[in-house]
Amino acid sequence: MVMTSHSTATAVHPVLRVAPASPAAAAAYFGASLAFHADVSDVAAALAADGDPGFVVLDSRSTASWDQGHIPGAVHLPTALIPEQAAALLDPAVPVVTYCWGPGCDGATRAALALAQLGFQVKEMLGGFEYWVREGFAYETWEGGVRRAADPLTAPVGAADCGC
Repeated sequence: MVMTSHSTATAVHPVLRVAPASPAAAAAYFGASLAFHADVSDVAAALAADGDPGFVVLDSRSTASWDQGHIPGAVHLPTALIPEQAAALLDPAVPVVTYCWGPGCDGATRAALALAQLGFQVKEMLGGFEYWVREGFAYETWEGGVRRAADPLTAPVGAADCGC
């Protein structure tokens, strides 16, 4: 049956087939999400500002991946080595922001879990290294520094930030 705006019955489409959460539940969920995640642009802005950003960035990928490109100033600690090396490389009083390749990889999530289990405060950087590069931020390789133009599908062209 096709419903029109004049119909007395309301068709439930897939978006609202499951009702939205209550405002209180939504606030709790989204607040928790922000406690667990950091945005690439926010991380880049904090690292670019003068002074201590208040966190350390951790690249949880392999050495080959690190050599291919990584965020300047990041600590390299592959996920498998976190249990044995985190205490020597990281200050437990300083929050850690983990990243891996990108949204299709859960390596940063596994690294964040390993760090949290060791008692570290941790967030995961959404988008990973892929979105760092796609948003036009500088990165380092084994050959030196690199910067690509921002992808207009991920960052506004010519603007300092997305305004969100």
